[in-house]
Formats: sequence, C-alpha cells, structure tokens
Amino acid sequence: MNIETPPTEKPYEKPEGERRGLIIVNTGNGKGKSTAAFGLAFRATGRGKAVKVYQFMKVPTARFGEHRLAEQVGLPIEGLGDGFSWKSKDLDHSAQLARDGCILSGWLPLQEVLDTLKARPKDVHVCLTGRRCPQEIIDIADTVTEMTLIKHAFQAGIPAQRGIED
Repeated sequence: MNIETPPTEKPYEKPEGERRGLIIVNTGNGKGKSTAAFGLAFRATGRGKAVKVYQFMKVPTARFGEHRLAEQVGLPIEGLGDGFSWKSKDLDHSAQLARDGCILSGWLPLQEVLDTLKARPKDVHVCLTGRRCPQEIIDIADTVTEMTLIKHAFQAGIPAQRGIED
C-alpha cells in the first residue's frame, strides 16, 4: 500500500461557468448506482430543494430501507413498475407501467428521453441510473460515473442483506 501525502494547496481552480441543472448518470454493472442517486436526493432534500424520485421497475408498495428513510424526511418516491421483468405475469402490463423509463427494453424511444432531458427547465437536475446507459445520454450528460463490479457477495452464495442491498 502506498501512503499518499495530502495536498497542501487547493488542487483546482473554482470554475467560472454558469450554475444550471445537471444531468448525472450512474451506470455500469457494479453496485451503488441507486445508492449514489439516493445520496444526492437526500443531500438536496437536506438543503430544502424540491426532490422527487421515480423508480421505473419498483412496485408502488416497495418498503426498502431507502423508502423508509425517505418517508421520515418527506422525500417522495414513486414506484412506477411491477417489479423485476422476469417475474412479470403480464409483460404488456409491465411495459405499460415502465413506459416512462425503460429505454433498453424498447418500451420508450430513446429520442423521447433525449428530448425530455433537453427540454427540462434550466434549473432542474436529473440523475439517471441503470446498466448499459445509451451513449446518446452519456453524450449529453454533465457527469457520468461507471460503477465497476470487482467482487460481489452474491457470487459467493451470500444472499442480499437487509439494510445493505434492500
């Protein structure tokens, strides 16, 4: 392990650009995409910003840890789906529920997403999460982070843990 010396001077100059709404993308096969987005949502809520979370594959009745905390701090979360697509008993119904967010499944044309992102009000931030983000969205995004899977407990036969992966 290399021990690094902390910087003694500011490593960057303060940007002079305009303040405006950002498009932030968390993508990749690693864990933490939604967790990072919830961190942003809780941070903005803590600053008194108007925030709303839409989950396109989660059922409206979901009660995961983030839903419980969001309820306590007044952060609205709207589940627009009916769960994992491979568990669906009616894919047409699932497609209709998720039509506003599932690009890769072909349920929503990419161009509609791009047009909506470009037409949003100037001060609105949007954070998108999910695997295999289309390059066209990456191209218009301001910040893109790719979560890389290096190792996962599930691969060792360890099931999801409440409070960590729920």
